Amino acid sequence: MGDEVQQLTRAFSGLGGLGVDEPAMVSALARWRRQPEKRSGFRKGFPGFFTSHGEMDRCEEEYMLHLAAEFARFKNLMVLWAMHPWERDARLAHHVLHQHHPAAIVVEVACTRSADELLGARRAYQALYHHSLEEDVAYRARDKPYCNLLVGLVSAYRYEGPRVNEEVARAEAKALGAAVKSAGGRLAENDDVVRILSTRSKPHLVETFRYYKEIHGRRIEEDLSHGKEETLLEAVLCLAAPAKYFSQVVEVALRDGADHHEKDALTRVAVTRSDHDMDEIRAAYQEQFGAKLEDAIAAKAHGHYRDALLSLVGAHHQQ
Repeated sequence: MGDEVQQLTRAFSGLGGLGVDEPAMVSALARWRRQPEKRSGFRKGFPGFFTSHGEMDRCEEEYMLHLAAEFARFKNLMVLWAMHPWERDARLAHHVLHQHHPAAIVVEVACTRSADELLGARRAYQALYHHSLEEDVAYRARDKPYCNLLVGLVSAYRYEGPRVNEEVARAEAKALGAAVKSAGGRLAENDDVVRILSTRSKPHLVETFRYYKEIHGRRIEEDLSHGKEETLLEAVLCLAAPAKYFSQVVEVALRDGADHHEKDALTRVAVTRSDHDMDEIRAAYQEQFGAKLEDAIAAKAHGHYRDALLSLVGAHHQQ
């Protein structure tokens, strides 16, 4: 019976992980029918979920809330997956702006979508909420040092062709270097930085950042990672190296100590990137962390949620 109890405890995400193991739960319903002593043993063997209270084992309210969130992971994934991408991005951005979530999700929407996809999300935002995304960002982030940058990013409609003016890219690499040296921790408020990141095409920015390393001897991400420029760093990575950025987001989500915002990012990345650059994200994950993304997900997630994630990252197609 000990193994059965441990299996069911694991199914309830009681031994860590993401999601719940629905098939194991259904199996227990069948195998433990008319065996209340097994359920009693399960309750006594799961102190995080139940505590002794006189003659009964009582559910802990805090763990019930945790469990509700774990049960909801598969549902939330499927709902997001079924949505039109424009509506999905609009709802993600609105949730962030009104629930005091990290700005990273808005940065992702603004910087990793095509010009038409971002425009579509802005149109969907207006239809759903009767405000523009730009005005909500400007109001909700008004007291943040990155406000102007964020407004510029969500307002952008970038050129998407391959042409890059190398002379301008080099000049702007020098301008970024000068801004880094003189900003004093307020780089996201620098006019040149906001203009370059919110208007230039992605191929142009890739060249600009290449010149930055050539001129200054280190990558711009290295200079941004030492200060309090988290939103600016996220924008740079999303614009020029999205696969690297998303692989890092997923790695954080799979850590044992991840908070609920970080865990939720796993669903978001799997759903929003599955049709775009998931192969590149898997490759970036393996290059940076020395493991296969699908193996990390399989070890951490449970049940239908695990299977859905593996389907979205393309693991089933590799078998």
